Amino acid sequence: MIDTLKEHLVEVENFKADSMEEVERFRVKYLGKKGLLNVFFTAFKNVPSDQKKEFGQVINQLKTNATEKVNHLKEVLEKNTSPSGKYGDLTRPGEPLPLGARHPVSIVKNRIIDIFLRIGFNVSEGPEIEDDWHNFTALNLPEYHPARDMQDTFFIQTNPDILLRTHTSSVQIRYMEENDPPIRTISPGRVYRNEAISARSHCFFHQVEGLYVDRDVSFADLKQTLQYFTTEMFGKSEIRLRPSYFPFTEPSAEVDVYWGLENEIDYRITKGTGWLEIGGCGMVDPNVLSNCNIDPEVYSGFALGVGIDRMAMLLYQIPDIRMLSENDLRFLEQFKSSL
Repeated sequence: MIDTLKEHLVEVENFKADSMEEVERFRVKYLGKKGLLNVFFTAFKNVPSDQKKEFGQVINQLKTNATEKVNHLKEVLEKNTSPSGKYGDLTRPGEPLPLGARHPVSIVKNRIIDIFLRIGFNVSEGPEIEDDWHNFTALNLPEYHPARDMQDTFFIQTNPDILLRTHTSSVQIRYMEENDPPIRTISPGRVYRNEAISARSHCFFHQVEGLYVDRDVSFADLKQTLQYFTTEMFGKSEIRLRPSYFPFTEPSAEVDVYWGLENEIDYRITKGTGWLEIGGCGMVDPNVLSNCNIDPEVYSGFALGVGIDRMAMLLYQIPDIRMLSENDLRFLEQFKSSL
C-alpha cells in the first residue's frame, strides 16, 4: 500500500496540464469526495500497526502535494489565458504621454493667490477689454488728466471709449460697485501697455492688485499686510515704503524688500543697494470710494499691486521677459516639477 502511495507521489509531481479542464479532472481524481485520498484514508484502519506512522506521513504528503499542484496550475493557466497575460495591462495608454509643465507666471500667480487667501482675501476677475470709466475716470483720472500719460494705452480705433485695460484696478472698481464693505479682494490678470518690447518690458504683462475697504483701515494695516506677503513670498521680512504718486491712492508709496547682497546676481538685480522694488501701494483716494457709492466718511481702504512677470523673473532668475511669452518648450519644460 505504501508503495502505491509513493507511485502516486511521483505521478502528482510529474503531472502537467494545458487547460483548466485537465486540472479539474486531476483535482477530482485526488481531492474529490470519491477521490483516491479518501480511499487511502479509509484504508488507513486496515494498515498494520507497525506501518501506520509511515503510511500516515506519506498520505499527508500526497494530499499536500496534490493541493499545491492544483493551485499552482490554476494560477499559471489563469495568468496565461487572461487578456493582461497575453497583451499586458490593457488600462495603460497606447503611447507614452509627455508630462506637462506649468508656466512660471501661473506658478507665481497661484502662490500669490494662496498667500492672500490665508488672510481672508477672495479672488475677483474682470474683462480685459474695458471702458474709459472703469479704467480711468472712476480711478480719479478724469478726461485730460495729465496722469493718464503715465500709461500708454491701446484704444479701440472705432470707439475711443473702449480700450485694453492698463491695470487690474478696473476690476476693483467693478467689485466695489457690486459689493458693500467690508471688501477684501485680489485681482490677478493680464494688462496691456503701448510700450516698446525689450528684455525688461513688454506690451502685455500680468499683475495682481489687492484691495481692502472697511471701517478704520489705516496705513498700518497696509504695512502689516505687505510685511506678511513679502515674508511668505520671498522669506524676507524687511521692507521699506518710499513716497510716490498714484492718482487713485493718497498717500502712495513704492514697496521695496531687502533682498541682500550675498552674490553677484544680488548686486545686479538690486543695483548694488540690496533693496528691490516689488510694487506700489497706498490708501484708496476718497474720490475713488465716492465714485463707487462708498461713503469715504465711514469707510477707508488700502490698495496694493505687484507685477507677476517681474516676480517670476526674480524667483527663477529669468534674464529676459520675452522668454515668458515665446512658448519655447526648451524653456517651459524646466518647470515640470513645479506646482
